[in-house]
Amino acid sequence: MYMQIADILRDRILQGAYRPNQQMPSESELMRAFDVSRITARQALGNLQNDGLVFRIHGKGTYVSRPRAFQDLGNLQGFGTSMRQLGYDTHSKVLSLRSIVPPKHVRERIACGGRVVELRRLRFLNRSPISLDVSYLPSDVGQRVARADLANRDVFAVLENDCQIMLGHADLRMGSLLATVDLCKVLGVEEGAPILFIERVIHTSVGAPLEYEELYYRGDAFQFKVRVERQAIGAAR
Repeated sequence: MYMQIADILRDRILQGAYRPNQQMPSESELMRAFDVSRITARQALGNLQNDGLVFRIHGKGTYVSRPRAFQDLGNLQGFGTSMRQLGYDTHSKVLSLRSIVPPKHVRERIACGGRVVELRRLRFLNRSPISLDVSYLPSDVGQRVARADLANRDVFAVLENDCQIMLGHADLRMGSLLATVDLCKVLGVEEGAPILFIERVIHTSVGAPLEYEELYYRGDAFQFKVRVERQAIGAAR
């Protein structure tokens, strides 16, 4: 019975009857509405929580989670391209584009000796800010990228189609941090909110490091997935 109730509530959430951050019916209200015990009502809400559709605040109740988009990290693909394939509306706003002397950690990542172009973009998903992307490119490549329509095109596409630089692979590290004041302003989150952080180095098809990126995603609205294969460690005896 609790699975049937969870399915009904799930349909209501997905159809928009319950909006993100809206409070769900309490256990007592579900008991009366479906004529079930408290444990059944609790299990139904627990199912929704396990699916990531709701979250609970102790002493206050159960609330609808904000839907989370996801990106497959197993594919080296631009954010815009990836999201449009999943049916999302996406665009970018260029916050700054400048030539700078690269910080030490950038020089180390892409082995550049001269100046670099720093590109800061705010990415939108269905018209809501989803991430802050900071990219560093060698000056000559960055100047060509700067002439492209960066509001609607991914840098990956510009590199391959306009600059004729074929991309090969990326090395990345992922972690989490708490939103700073600056991130709060651009991403529209509260100070201390969870942020998904990715540090990524893009390499050309011949293995040369080309672009260094720092990506800051809203932790309440985005997630990543990756398929991991088990490597054979030897033939069975």
